[in-house]
Amino acid sequence: MDKVCILGTGKQGTAAAYDLLLYAKPKKMILLDSIEISLKSCLSKIESVKSFKTEIILKKIDLNNKNELISILKDYDIMLSAVPYPFNPMLTKVAIESNISMVDLGGHTKNVIKQLSYHNLAKEKNISIVPDCGMGPGMNITMALLAMEQFDKPEEIFIWDGGLPQNPKPPWNYSLFFNIQGLTNEYDGNASFIRNGKIEEVKCFEDIEELEFDDIGILEAAVTSGGLSTMPWTFEGKLKRLENKTLRYKGHWEQMKSFRELGLFSEEKINFKNLNFTPREFYHSLLEPKLGYDDRLDICLMRVDGYGLKDNQKDSVRYEVIEKYDVRTKFMAMEKWTGWHASIVMQKIMDGTIKPGAYAIEKALSGHDFYNEIIKRNYNIKFSKIN
Repeated sequence: MDKVCILGTGKQGTAAAYDLLLYAKPKKMILLDSIEISLKSCLSKIESVKSFKTEIILKKIDLNNKNELISILKDYDIMLSAVPYPFNPMLTKVAIESNISMVDLGGHTKNVIKQLSYHNLAKEKNISIVPDCGMGPGMNITMALLAMEQFDKPEEIFIWDGGLPQNPKPPWNYSLFFNIQGLTNEYDGNASFIRNGKIEEVKCFEDIEELEFDDIGILEAAVTSGGLSTMPWTFEGKLKRLENKTLRYKGHWEQMKSFRELGLFSEEKINFKNLNFTPREFYHSLLEPKLGYDDRLDICLMRVDGYGLKDNQKDSVRYEVIEKYDVRTKFMAMEKWTGWHASIVMQKIMDGTIKPGAYAIEKALSGHDFYNEIIKRNYNIKFSKIN
């Protein structure tokens, strides 16, 4: 495989393209987006690592034009969908019709379950489909696997992760580093955890706890939805506990609870003074400009605690990774963790490590393989035992 496509040239798509050029050096790369300025911005950021062997093509497309996509993609080997998650079920069908392998940034478990139902068809087509790449779901799950692989019998896995501004500004103390629709999607509904060996639904914003990190101080962690995607079903009956919480500065969760209780997360249309709109649309239009979308000085944190049996003895491990905005490459921490995880999965498809079929991320990429890749990329990862 030496012809790749990046569909969506925003922050995460650009980071993935950069990593692919640096480590995979494909023969040909096509960048697709509906916004021309985004294509040019992406190209300017990746040209520094472009190999003389790689031909780069830019093309403006209509994402809703399925026939145009198939016409383009049939000449390529693998694509990244870095567009909003509602497009991914349609793009999976496009990938199958185009005979092209596909990874995406996930973010919606019901969509992922639909995509995984194409496993046999993908095998017949000799292509691989792996949803849920990125930071979470994605890297958090792969890091959980890394912890599990340290035991003969893993029993309990706890994950905490979050992306935050390095310089929080009140009253929000948060910056929007990805699409606001995805953020509210994480904050609505329930999360699926494993407790006592069985899947349990837990409401968002529950079980708030404080954790301390060396580089940043005390943060609050709370339940959000979708972070584990299909992993609880994969490991139900195999793990006693599996949980994932999101990290924020103190006070954030109480604000979000208030917005939710006010009904601002609702997607049911309301009529106000002869205007029809959803409260969520209204909420997004007011909040998004306040959340410093242009703030690129971010910090991402991830901690995984694992407990289990090793040589018939109780044992425990902790992996912790902290990433900050990269002054040299000008990539945000979240761009790297999201785009580079997707790129690593693409490269494992390209080198044959991931076989044809449609796979959940926890079945596609091992913790060991991921660890070897992030060491090459100088991730700040620390291993310790839990006291």
